Amino acid sequence: MKEQFLKPKINEARKRTKADVEQIIYSIPSGTENLGVGKTYLIQTYGCQGNEADTEKIRGLLESIGFLSTDDERIADLIILNTCAIRANAENKVFGELGRMKPLKLLKKDLLIAVGGCMPQEEVVVEKILKTYHQVDIVFGTHNLHRLLEMIKKVTDDQQKVIDVESIEGDIIEEVPTVHQHTFKAWVNIMYGCDEFCTYCIVPYTRGKERSRQPEAILKEVKDLIDSGYQEITLLGQNVNSYGLDFHHRDYHFSNLLNDLSQLRIPRIRFTTSHPKDFSDDLIAVLSKGGNLMPFIHLPVQSGSDKILKAMNRKYTHAHYLELIAKIRKAIVGVSITTDIIVGFPGETEEDFLATLDLVEKCQFEGAYTFIYSPRTGTPAASYVDDIPKDIKKQRLYLLNDAINKGFAAGNHRFVGLHVKVLVDGPSKTKPEILTGYTEHNKLVNFQGSSDLKGQIVQVKITEARTWSLIGEIVHE
Repeated sequence: MKEQFLKPKINEARKRTKADVEQIIYSIPSGTENLGVGKTYLIQTYGCQGNEADTEKIRGLLESIGFLSTDDERIADLIILNTCAIRANAENKVFGELGRMKPLKLLKKDLLIAVGGCMPQEEVVVEKILKTYHQVDIVFGTHNLHRLLEMIKKVTDDQQKVIDVESIEGDIIEEVPTVHQHTFKAWVNIMYGCDEFCTYCIVPYTRGKERSRQPEAILKEVKDLIDSGYQEITLLGQNVNSYGLDFHHRDYHFSNLLNDLSQLRIPRIRFTTSHPKDFSDDLIAVLSKGGNLMPFIHLPVQSGSDKILKAMNRKYTHAHYLELIAKIRKAIVGVSITTDIIVGFPGETEEDFLATLDLVEKCQFEGAYTFIYSPRTGTPAASYVDDIPKDIKKQRLYLLNDAINKGFAAGNHRFVGLHVKVLVDGPSKTKPEILTGYTEHNKLVNFQGSSDLKGQIVQVKITEARTWSLIGEIVHE
């Protein structure tokens, strides 16, 4: 039988139209109902919270047809790598893992190896897998995760590879079976895709156009989680602030969604990630009400230089970002703000970098994900002249991290002596007698306590502040 592969095409992935997004209700494909009975699976997840949420759906799909989870790759019948394409390091790790798995395939001929997520949405990645990693049986993308069971059936029945990666704007698939990683914290996608097209970022090509879920579907999902005892949800989207802007027949935005969710009986609501250009006054007003809307905002700035921001296609300026931070801090007293920053972007001068340090100092960030620029094939920035020496980039990253850590430490010290609410994640991996958890401001706290407090919100008095965490003692009422 001749192999027929559906490969990604970056020119197709660039397309954006005003066409309505199709809302599809998932159902288990006929003939796959018992395909996983007596078999086990293992998933390795790379990348962001969106990838983690996708993995929860993959788990749900597999377990809906009888597969059982295992952490032992030696006995797994199916191994899936759910991948990230945001930086070259993430891709190199995946290719390293695929090479390491080749002996597993030789020892167990019936083992299926699948690669999904963002990496397969890149043409160069699929070609590399086909040329070098013959042990891979299934390659699927971000748009057709819901068809994974059909792919497993096809490769099992036909004994041939399945390469099925679509470069489309994307639809919304509702009611996909999901197995959450936690029993008290959950990710909830409110939208998919991205239309920002920052010049350094591959995500708009790998995730499709921005498309918002209907609020009724989101509210139903959250209510179901509440009924199951969940304490915290985190709303996910590449740019949650643009939620609802793609609706053609209703006026309903992210501020409306947060307002509706704030009426529900769940203790904590978080969201990620926000784009500064869409952080509206209406949104700030809703967040200022507090309640179950947590006083923590992750607001990526990427650079403090107007020249670099323009080259990145970020659509705001140094001054606009500072004005936004001032508005947020005035409305939400005591808010913790974190960010993302890239150093060494092509064309970044010493003056540009100093503008970033100036912004960091003024914003008083309490943490940041910081990176040296990594070119991604297919993005506009990949063609920019990058003549900044590596040692200069590393020095700038060091100086940036030093500035960020000062803000991180200062933000933590303000809680010493205070009583805070901590959602307990469970015992520390290295010290079982120590519990870990996060405050409303998303601060990591370590304190002594019983493991049966896992999943509960407890009062903790902060006794010590360190750069990246807090130390406390439980308050017995």
